[in-house]
Amino acid sequence: MNQRFPWPDERLIKAAQDGDVTSLTTVVMESQPHVRKFAISLCASPQDAEDAAQEALIILYRKIGTLRATGALASWMFRIVRNECLRQVRLLVSRRDEASTEPEASAEPSAEEAVLHRLEVERIAAAVSALPRDQRQVLILRDVQGLPGRAVADSLGLSSAAMKSRLHRARAALRHALEAADPAPDQAIGQPVEGDSRP
Repeated sequence: MNQRFPWPDERLIKAAQDGDVTSLTTVVMESQPHVRKFAISLCASPQDAEDAAQEALIILYRKIGTLRATGALASWMFRIVRNECLRQVRLLVSRRDEASTEPEASAEPSAEEAVLHRLEVERIAAAVSALPRDQRQVLILRDVQGLPGRAVADSLGLSSAAMKSRLHRARAALRHALEAADPAPDQAIGQPVEGDSRP
């Protein structure tokens, strides 16, 4: 993949799994460029990418013994980074939802409502994380974090028009992804299908 920064070889990984601290340190150091590259491609912002990469490297250091196959380090690290980026999106969506709830609605939600809310947050987070990186960044900065349009454009190095265009595409793609997961309204239970002559 990257000739200047190869992944650690299997003997080094095996030694790290067996508790050799020098090997473990080397595995973490040699994995770092790849982990950062994964995080930059998956996370919404450079800060989120840095946080995800740090967390992934900590997990690698602490839990390398749970890695079953020494040849699976790259895919294991990719999953850890992806999950960390998803977790960050879920937190942002959840915080935004909490901030927008009415003060008078202070009654505790039922267990069913809590589960449905959590499932909805998961569904939105998965749809956001599936967006292309450029769309995901602008959508999270503008709609989730609530930054002003000019600040989003500046932070991404875009003109206002380019930022608005990208945001429009991101919103349309997200809406399409979420609608595709829901059944069509005319297919809902109890709704007659078009052409059905029943009352």
